[in-house]
Amino acid sequence: MKQVETLDGRGLHAMLGCATAWLEKSASDIDALNVFPVPDGDTGTNMLLTMNAAVEQAGRTADGSASAVAHAAASGALTGARGNSGVILSQILHGLAQRLAGQDTVAGRGLAEALQHSSARAYQALSDPVEGTILTVVRDASDAAQAQASRGQSDLVSVMTAAVDAARESVANTPLLLPVLMDAGVVDAGGQGLYTILEGALQYLQGEADQMQLRRPWLVTAAVPQAHLTQAPEGKRYGYCTEFMLSGQELDSDRVKSELTSCGQSLIVAGDDSAIRVHIHTQDPDGVLRLARALGNVDRVSVRDMDAQHQGSAQKRSQTTAATGAAVIAVASGDGIQDVFRSLGAVAIVDGGETMNPSTGDLLRAVESAPAQSVAILCNNPDVVLAAEQVRPLSRKTVAVVPTETVAQGVAALLAFDYQADFETNLSLMNRARSAVKTIAVTRAARATRLGGRTIKKGQAVGFLDRSLVAVADRTDTALDQAMAGLDMAAATLVTVYYGADTDPDDARQVGARIQDRHAGLQVDVVRGGQPHYGYIVSVE
Repeated sequence: MKQVETLDGRGLHAMLGCATAWLEKSASDIDALNVFPVPDGDTGTNMLLTMNAAVEQAGRTADGSASAVAHAAASGALTGARGNSGVILSQILHGLAQRLAGQDTVAGRGLAEALQHSSARAYQALSDPVEGTILTVVRDASDAAQAQASRGQSDLVSVMTAAVDAARESVANTPLLLPVLMDAGVVDAGGQGLYTILEGALQYLQGEADQMQLRRPWLVTAAVPQAHLTQAPEGKRYGYCTEFMLSGQELDSDRVKSELTSCGQSLIVAGDDSAIRVHIHTQDPDGVLRLARALGNVDRVSVRDMDAQHQGSAQKRSQTTAATGAAVIAVASGDGIQDVFRSLGAVAIVDGGETMNPSTGDLLRAVESAPAQSVAILCNNPDVVLAAEQVRPLSRKTVAVVPTETVAQGVAALLAFDYQADFETNLSLMNRARSAVKTIAVTRAARATRLGGRTIKKGQAVGFLDRSLVAVADRTDTALDQAMAGLDMAAATLVTVYYGADTDPDDARQVGARIQDRHAGLQVDVVRGGQPHYGYIVSVE
């Protein structure tokens, strides 16, 4: 694995691009987290738009120094910032640029010092800094980076690894610092976004940029059990998220703060004497803008109704839990398959599957993080069942193990979950649904062996039907055809083909088309599963 030792401007731009791409994968998940300062449900999107603006402007600079690229990124972030989190993020980038001024390249010690300056800059931008937010996360990450550099291990990867590890722990602890997060049982959305950005940057420094498309960021689990989602008090109005750019000559940030402080909450004033970005939550956006126009030229105005945003984000979060307080977690590997489970309502995914089974502790943490008192675990592998059963006596929640043996059974079980039914009824529905699915899995033999009376050469394709060996062939698609030949396809109505991380998408589409041609009237879906080890997992219902 090739690692990056120093960054010039081009490398810094590439690192920011990777960090942005990594954030994009989880922006919608971060949106669903937000409850502070108001549950507006767009933190991930705001941070992504801010990073996009930073990367775009950084890419336009002709100067290849780290200093020039950092300043361009900071300028782009300031003008493109959206939301509370976006403006704070722009100040983190601004602090980075200030510390890198005049430098052609940056190494680990310089990065650590720049992160320290970024933290200080972010705190200065807020009129009322609050701990348990992105501010805490950037401070903890920068402190860890500085400590790592001071120990003499000051290469870029070591410094960034320390920052990422500290950020992850800091995000998990945000509910301990902020009561509204504790009440909701979630981590701070802005802190999660920053952690994701730092993690994406680390992957670039480790030389893993080309592998990022095969993975997906994980949301950090709160260090405390989730309780319930905070709802707005009856009649409460959040008002309008109001943002604008103030331009002119000899602008005074302190005066702008003084003039606007009484107009609302979450005031952020960030910039310099010629351009200032203002963010405020107010019931009177017109009044704010009138005051602002007396201070300078106002443009790039954005006014968003936070009450409407709250209703949308609350509805999105509530879709994952029943009125009876029930939730489902699933064990799965492969970012595509994990996305399928999330889209169907699984509140947490525990990474695992063939050759990498999760521990009881992993499952227990997922159960405790679920925003419900009754939790069903979809094992999706028989080797997970025993570990899952051990969770029940360790949790105060009602925990049920649904012994799905394959991903296909797990998907079918989750589709059967009825959020209007009680927990026991749902367990019955899920168990009935899992038994109605046939699963074919095709992989390559890792070594020569003999199994089920068949001699298998190393590298041959092998097909399993409900975990029993039924096919051996030289080609993966041939093994799949042989496995399907043993099924009564006349009774089937739906076939879903999940193709693996190493399977060519065009090959997968051809497999799906061939199944469709052979079985007229059958619905055939081809989905990128991204699973390791298995070229194809096929669900037949």
